[in-house]
Amino acid sequence: MMTRSPQGRTSRLTRPSIAVAAAVAVTAGVVAAAPDAKTAEPSPKLSLIAATTSVTLDSWKEDPGVYLDLGTYLTSENGAFELKVTRKSYKDPVLATQVLRNGKKTTTKALPAGLVKDFSGLPDFAQISVTDAAGKTVLKQTEAFCPNNASGRVRPDAPANSKYPQSCPVNPFTLGSVWGVENGWASNTYAGYYAKPVQLAAGTYTAKISVTKKYRDLFGIANKPQTVKVTVRERSWEEEEGSGSAARSAAPRSSQSAKSAAGHQGHQGHGGHEGHQQAADAPAAAHSGNAAASAHAAHGAPARPEAPAARTTGATPTFNVGHGPYPPAPPALPWALKKESLQRQAFSAAKVGDRPGQTDGSRQAPAAEPNAKRPTGRATVPDVPKPDLRSLPAYGITVSDGYEDVPGKDYLAFSANVWNAGPAKLVVDGFRSPGKELMDAYQYFYDAKGKQVGYTPTGTMEWDPRPGHEHWHFTDFASYRLLKADKKESVRSGKEAFCLANTDAVDYTVKNANWHPDNTDLSTACGQENSISVREVLDVGSGDTYTQDLPGQSFDITGLPNGTYYIQVLANPENRLKETNYKNNSALRKVVLGGKKGARTVTVPAHDLVNAN
Repeated sequence: MMTRSPQGRTSRLTRPSIAVAAAVAVTAGVVAAAPDAKTAEPSPKLSLIAATTSVTLDSWKEDPGVYLDLGTYLTSENGAFELKVTRKSYKDPVLATQVLRNGKKTTTKALPAGLVKDFSGLPDFAQISVTDAAGKTVLKQTEAFCPNNASGRVRPDAPANSKYPQSCPVNPFTLGSVWGVENGWASNTYAGYYAKPVQLAAGTYTAKISVTKKYRDLFGIANKPQTVKVTVRERSWEEEEGSGSAARSAAPRSSQSAKSAAGHQGHQGHGGHEGHQQAADAPAAAHSGNAAASAHAAHGAPARPEAPAARTTGATPTFNVGHGPYPPAPPALPWALKKESLQRQAFSAAKVGDRPGQTDGSRQAPAAEPNAKRPTGRATVPDVPKPDLRSLPAYGITVSDGYEDVPGKDYLAFSANVWNAGPAKLVVDGFRSPGKELMDAYQYFYDAKGKQVGYTPTGTMEWDPRPGHEHWHFTDFASYRLLKADKKESVRSGKEAFCLANTDAVDYTVKNANWHPDNTDLSTACGQENSISVREVLDVGSGDTYTQDLPGQSFDITGLPNGTYYIQVLANPENRLKETNYKNNSALRKVVLGGKKGARTVTVPAHDLVNAN
């Protein structure tokens, strides 16, 4: 249960109780005429199109509501539609700039201040109006648009791949993002991840979708609304279960579980890295297209179209990202999967851990391969670009009972992220001698052409055999500490070994940021028990989120007096890793503990302009 106050937010979490799911990416099967080269303009031409003239949407009796996935897309011709979204600090507002490319010439256009509030997309972009069979308007609403949503080419001579990231980040402490619709491509306007279901009775409707006037004026989009016939179909989990649909056996992996897997790789939030078992297994990979939905349908129950928006690493007070047991904000999800999710959580809450999947649901990037042999010769740290590890303030902060493992205990749980501001990626290889329990870890350095030019020993990697982990952790990557009001240490988290992975796009505007990082899938990023070597990477612009939910990782606050404290997230605590700047490795987040033993509370004041606990 959670309450809010003007000064902050207070939350109490007793056990996992959230359904998890993953979005399934789709592409539009539409064809548009290529622009005439003679009339091509330096700015992109944007158009709203509909991939289909009719859709069927499901409403589940056990959890009624319809997700308005209407199949409309924004196309970009005469060049790519690109936006750069940044903030200088957490004391500054989020600003958006349009980037215009004409051959080798690049210009920018500042968009109106206040247009965007965060990094999740353009707010109030699509206007949706729904009328019933009698012509009565039953719904009017606007939805946000992430240009990085699920997309596809609209003409065969368009670039084979989009250069833009595959999702819009929603980590509350994101610093910079790049959004774009590739030239000759189309991006789904459905808010997906961020949409809420609407109440529509079974029947037929007509939906009218248009781009709101402020965006038409701003980007020169023609006022050409799209009309889609909508059939709302009522379905029931109980009825389909009785007919032998076996939907439960087809329930796809949770993004978090996916995450988990990712969690160890991409860290969608290494829920403590351990906390990945997200009971709920929902559709694991958007990158796998409609595979999850197809599997569900194969067992007798046709699956409703899953949210086509590219999966993001969303986070709210109880939707932690990274290596952890909590899922990101769920997309449209049939009740069958929701019920399955809750059932699985009830049985597995005490065994949370990582499992196969991916970080943001849009891809399952492979793990990086280590060098064939451990380095030889004299260790050197050359004068070449190095990574810059930085910490984000803690978030997703709640009070937990530790899943009642030890009755009467109170724990302060939170999410923590360490990211790489570059300009070079962090590359660490682990090598094991035959019969040894630990791997020797080495950090590598590269010149401007990507050639390895040096290395240095940097500690060890250890195998974590606990269920849900079962991968190699790099030791002393980060440390979490609870400080008293005078900034002196009070409690330290037991979590200090990590599987590195690119779970969050923290700032894709920094120099050398990689918009398509590998090493995002936690199920492969950190090796197997019999691995002889492993490579862990933190790419430029990306961060690795861990949720600290389990006893031994979260802070035991049972005996602490009420009052003000600070959660410290400290990167590279022993300075074992070589980086460009060691002075920006610490981040503090103020919290205020209250309540009584067994019913402790935490209030989280805003961090400058970021009011997210």
